[in-house]
Amino acid sequence: MKVNKKKKAHGLKHAVREEKEREKRIITAIFLAFILLIVITSAYFTYALLNKSPNQTLSPSSSQPKAAIVDHLSLTFPNRTFIETATDILKKSGYSLDYYPGEEVTVEFYRNIPTHNYSLIILRVHSSAAVLEGKEFVEAPVSLFTSETYAQDKYVWEQLSDQLLIASIATAQPSYYFAITPKFVTSSMNGNFRNTIAIMMGCEGLNNTKMAEAFAEKGAKVYIGWNGSVSASHTDQATINLLQHLILEKQTVRQAVENSMKEVGADPAYSSLLKYYPFEVGEQTIDTRAL
Repeated sequence: MKVNKKKKAHGLKHAVREEKEREKRIITAIFLAFILLIVITSAYFTYALLNKSPNQTLSPSSSQPKAAIVDHLSLTFPNRTFIETATDILKKSGYSLDYYPGEEVTVEFYRNIPTHNYSLIILRVHSSAAVLEGKEFVEAPVSLFTSETYAQDKYVWEQLSDQLLIASIATAQPSYYFAITPKFVTSSMNGNFRNTIAIMMGCEGLNNTKMAEAFAEKGAKVYIGWNGSVSASHTDQATINLLQHLILEKQTVRQAVENSMKEVGADPAYSSLLKYYPFEVGEQTIDTRAL
């Protein structure tokens, strides 16, 4: 009997020791898991801070508005004074600025322009609201020219679906290029505009509202353009006046457009005027954030 009691006591001590070891292992595992959780959480937040998306506002610099000057006309009607003056106005107003010379204005450039999250896009580009049918030009939705030479076997789907047209520039060699239509804006542009102001400097940008409607559908809040043909020198001066009123003086869209027209007048050769779309944004200013 004594022997059995000793064995039983020994077994009991062994069981207690095993239970304590098991508890120790559990506590150690919980502690390590807790440490691992802290490490993972810290790593996640560090990664998020270092790789924050452009839409996150974590510091004053991240909220800086971005503007773009798309200078397709640099290939045919370069104007360094316009670029420098517009750049000065935008930078004084706190914009960061990207400049795109004519050779960079391709189909793929237009396809991806919404992904840059620009607050303001100045489109100094050739454009047209007419297409050649037989021997005559007829009115058509506005198209924006690229500097990409036309080729029948490129962008076949976009050509078949009327997203791309053949554009001709008499003063350029070669003379035939791709041009994007409103259908390209709504169907093939990646991403969306974020309350963007689009200033369309080329001919007939608001001869009809089709391109303006496409920009609005894609997220732009106002589209400003000419209702007819315009010379490069006239649109350059009018746009400088417009930027001064709209950006520096914080005038409403209506006031900025009307005052620019009072100062520079209609185009002397074509009698075209600056207009804006949609009409209901006329009483808004850029800094209201409603745009």
